[in-house]
Amino acid sequence: MDLTVVAYIIYLLISIGLTVWVARTLSRNGRVFIGDVLQGNEKLADAVNQLLVVGFYLVNIGFVTLYLRSGEDIVQARDLFEALSVKLGVVLLVLGVMHLGNVWVLNKMRRRGIMERNQTPPVAPQGWTAPAGA
Repeated sequence: MDLTVVAYIIYLLISIGLTVWVARTLSRNGRVFIGDVLQGNEKLADAVNQLLVVGFYLVNIGFVTLYLRSGEDIVQARDLFEALSVKLGVVLLVLGVMHLGNVWVLNKMRRRGIMERNQTPPVAPQGWTAPAGA
């Protein structure tokens, strides 16, 4: 079997495995965070969490498959390891950027929700006071 095909198979297995692991980890640990962002609305938190996971899978697996092709010939085991290290390193960087992007967006949503909760008076106003000097 050609070493290029071996590199493709190893790359796909590791990349997709990493993508699934990261998505599951983000989903499991991000659910609590999303629940806080959405002020305890559990159904909405689960739906948003699932949509984020699907989007994460689509973007990352799409990138992994687009980045599959190699322009160099792999004839030795050394070439195989070098090609895999470059490809997997780029995939890991993309996974990290996607993760940081998700956290950044959710943190902005959370901060906005906290600001809105802090601006809402705890009880409705009970009366009106005329301005001084009127």
